[in-house]
Amino acid sequence: MSGRREAYRLGAVLLLLAVFHFAARPWLGSPRMAPDFLLLALLMYAIRVRPGLGAAAGFLVGLLGDALTPVAFGSSAMAHTVVGYLAGWGKAVFFADNLAVNAGFFLAGTWLRDVLVLLGSGQVSGAALLWEILVWAPLGAISTAVAGVLVMVFFRKWLSAKAVP
Repeated sequence: MSGRREAYRLGAVLLLLAVFHFAARPWLGSPRMAPDFLLLALLMYAIRVRPGLGAAAGFLVGLLGDALTPVAFGSSAMAHTVVGYLAGWGKAVFFADNLAVNAGFFLAGTWLRDVLVLLGSGQVSGAALLWEILVWAPLGAISTAVAGVLVMVFFRKWLSAKAVP
């Protein structure tokens, strides 16, 4: 019974993050620096499940992102799939109850996703690509990590490190 309750609580937090992504993110400034709540939800889910489920969830999140911005269709799905898989695999390495480790995990996952999308889309090259990778991607990753830590603190009792059944 307790496992089912934890799964429902995690689902409620993930749903809240999805709502925030579409309702609050447009009001948080530049899309380059605003927290990516959908990626945050993916990372919170993927670290609690097997790598295959994390990759499948990542593919669905990425497909949604590609549908909303079809300029480079497929790059977001590929990037989110890789990040979801690595997050699922990372649960064996990381301790999900440590806020500092979670902040680094959110930051690294967001930055990796941004780099993969940039490289996969082929829309940016040369100095502009370096600028995106070294300036804008870290700024977005920092804002997502801060939002992730706030969610972890606010919903600490709801977000246990146990796997979702």
